[in-house]
Amino acid sequence: MVEARFSQLSPARQALVRVLQAVNFGELQSIPVRDADPIIEATSVVILDTKLDKDEIPRPELSLSDFTLSAEVVRLMSRLDDVKNGTIRHLEVRAGIPRRLIFELRLAEAPFRDRCDTRLAT
Repeated sequence: MVEARFSQLSPARQALVRVLQAVNFGELQSIPVRDADPIIEATSVVILDTKLDKDEIPRPELSLSDFTLSAEVVRLMSRLDDVKNGTIRHLEVRAGIPRRLIFELRLAEAPFRDRCDTRLAT
């Protein structure tokens, strides 16, 4: 199996990975996605989750120019490829790794639309 590398990502996806690493623990909200690339902008929301009873260790990859992507990041990028356009409503981050994704998109653009009755009123 070929490993996925940070350097292979688009600049927009690299920016998302860097934000995940910098947040370390918390969540991202309201991240638009256009043509499968996340758009980090001023209206994007970052929520930091800090435990005050112990020191937080930053992600070691923050200082690296290239590294192997974790399985979770690869799955996140695959999901972005699937849905293409919409909004990341909630992306949970634990130890700089994406753990849970809630994505909002129009039914007409959903990757599963061919498996449901889309004859809905517009």
